[in-house]
Parts: sequence; C-alpha cells; structure tokens
Amino acid sequence: MTVKIIGGGLAGSEAALQLAKNNINVELYEMRPEKTTGAHQTDKFGELVCSNSLGSKDLGVASGLLKEELRMLGSFLIKFADESSVPAGNALAVDRDIFSEKITNAIKSNDYIKVFNKEITEIPQDEPVIIASGPLTSEGLTKEIISFTGADNLYFFDAIAPIVEKDSINFDKAFWASRYNKGEAAYINCPMNQEEYDRFYEILTTSPKIELKTFEKNAQFFESCMPIEVMASRGKDTLRFGPLKPVGLVDERTENKNYAVIQLRQDNKAATLYNLVGFQTNLKWGAQKELIYSIPGLENASIVRYGVIHRNTFIHSPSVLEPTLQSKKRQDLFFAGQISGVEGYTESIATGLLAGINMCRLINKENLLKLESVSILGALCSYVTDCEHKNFQPINSNWGILSPMELDKKTKKDKKLKNKLLAERSLNYITNLLF
Repeated sequence: MTVKIIGGGLAGSEAALQLAKNNINVELYEMRPEKTTGAHQTDKFGELVCSNSLGSKDLGVASGLLKEELRMLGSFLIKFADESSVPAGNALAVDRDIFSEKITNAIKSNDYIKVFNKEITEIPQDEPVIIASGPLTSEGLTKEIISFTGADNLYFFDAIAPIVEKDSINFDKAFWASRYNKGEAAYINCPMNQEEYDRFYEILTTSPKIELKTFEKNAQFFESCMPIEVMASRGKDTLRFGPLKPVGLVDERTENKNYAVIQLRQDNKAATLYNLVGFQTNLKWGAQKELIYSIPGLENASIVRYGVIHRNTFIHSPSVLEPTLQSKKRQDLFFAGQISGVEGYTESIATGLLAGINMCRLINKENLLKLESVSILGALCSYVTDCEHKNFQPINSNWGILSPMELDKKTKKDKKLKNKLLAERSLNYITNLLF
C-alpha cells in the first residue's frame, strides 16, 4: 500500500515521516521547483515563508501547550524546530534554513518516501491520499478541490514581514529587552517619541501599496497576520495598543517612557538577521524602505527581504471533514495543514501529524484517533470541523476552543492558574492516550 501526499510543506512533511515511521510507503509530491508559489524562495521541504517563530514555549500559552502535546505524540518537525532554535525569549523561533534542511534530509534519506517534483492538478483516485498543499495551493489543484467539495473555496490573505541585517541597526537608539523582563532580553527594540510615531504613521497610511489582482479585491485578512497598514487604517492609536505597544519595554540606559516601540526578533542561527515583529505589509518596496528608515535605530538598515502579501486558500472544513481530518465523502482522503482551516506553523504540523497517524490506522484497519477537546490538538480539529459554524474562518491554538473545566469562581478569575490547570488536564489526557 502506498499513500500519496500532495504538498511538501509543514503538514505534508510531518505526515510523510509519520507514515514512513510505520513502514508505509509514501509518494510525496511537491511542485517546487518545477512551479513556484511567489512566496517561497527555495525548493526545500517545510520552508517557512512568513515569520520564523512557531509561537510561545510557555505551557501557560495555548501554542506552547500544543507544541508539548506534539512532542509527546512524536512529532518529527517539532523535534527539528527544537534543534534549530535561535534565542527569542519565550518563543520557539528557528533558523529557517537549518530547520528546512533538517526536514529535507530526513525525507530524502528515508527509504519509505519517494519524492516527485511535479504539480498535481487532479486528486488521485483508488489510492489513499493526504492533501497538504498549503495556503498557496496551485490554481489547477484548487479547481479540483472545489469540484470535489462541491462548494467554492474560501480564502484570506497572509502577509510577510521584512528582515534586516543586525549589523546595520543603530544601537545608540535601539536597545535589548523582553517585555516585563520576561525571559532573556532577546528582542531588539526601536523606541519612538510622539513626533517620530506621527511621522511613521503618516508614511504608513499615505504610501502606495502593491495592487491586488482582480480575484484578490475582496480581501479577508486573518487577524494575527494583519498587514500593518490595514491595522493602522483602524485608527491612529491602534498600532500603539497592538504590535507597537510600548508597555513593559524600558531602555535601562534612559528609562524613558516611550510612545511606541517596534520589536525585532532573531531570524537565523548566526543572529545576523532580524525580522520586524508584527510588521507584515503590502506596501510597495520603495515605500517600505522609506518607512523602515523612519524608525529610530533603522535609519541605515540593510533590508534583506521586503514584505509581501499573498493569497491563502482553505476549504470550508466544517462541511468537508470529520474531526479525524478524514473527508466525509471519501474515507481514504485526508486534508492537513492550513488548507484544512487551521492557522499557524505549529497548527499545520499538528494536523499533518494527526492525518499521518490516522491514515496509518486506516490502512491497518484500526480505529481512527479522534482526540477529545481537552487537548489543544483535539480542540483544533473539533473546531474546524464543527458544523455549527455559520461563518467559518481559520483558527489557531487558543484557550477558548478547549472544553471548559469545572472551576470555582476564584480560580476562573485567576487566568494563570486556570491555564495551568487546563494544560495539566491536556498533558494527562495525552499521557493516558499513549499508555
């Protein structure tokens, strides 16, 4: 028995390695480099095209708990991420080149996995398939998926933040700190007074943007990847209470109370590159350069990568999928990754892992794994496949999707304690599941 996997991103790579671990043959189809996406820059598996952060490492944060669940369940990609990590305070950020190299080597050296660099435009019939073609699914395959699901695909837009060279940052103005001194001081912070912020805001809101194509005009942006200019259009102070929030960030040299602060996070292992946190943008490159140069500390920044925006495709999973990620119409067809309606790197890995495990169980004629919503992974899969959703949009890991716990009023008000108890319940559940 051979399983065909379409897509060599995070979900497809994790699913392939899970199947191979169980001695199941895999044909992994990745259209790059034969056909590119417009956002990817390499032909490697699991390339990260947006941020280099997989979110928090803290078990008191939902994304941190999800990563721990995946470690317990034997995720290959989370292991590679841990091995490729770079300093980022409480976040698990990776050197994206080392990370994708590890994934690529693991896949290409595995005797159970055969790689085919070609575009797939038809869903294979009469053999098990996992579709993990990602948010940048090609037009041909998108049409085939629309035909299979019987409904138009939904879509939202994702944006990529610029990257600058560390050595070009002016540390007479920029300073090292983590918010509230939580974790190591791994972030570079560029402070602004009101006058500097006003100039920054004017450039941001009046600069030309890259024209969207006709089919992209009715843009629906996912909140956590909101282009900074779209966020700024909601009001002049929106950024100051969002990604440019100065609270908890103090330059010990001056102890000034800043009006706004832009943070930069390490992007590679050598710590030579830093990306602008929450700075996803669709401004034209000349405008981006002017905007970045207006930031104190970045007036002479060497810009390695400019921001871009691209279309993200996903299915209406509540009407298409079971909580096992299995198609309702066809038992041997699974969806995984962002196309399945989850948002985020870790969430994509998680659905790839579950699709791989359940495909293995299907082939071995075992009961498929349907995780309860006491775990983040179970809650994610339940959420994106819940038929009660009238206006479905992609979701990432958060405490709100977990099954509620019986707690007294005092504990309910103590957010930190409540999250600790939810995390303990989840990890106990996964432990009992494994043993």
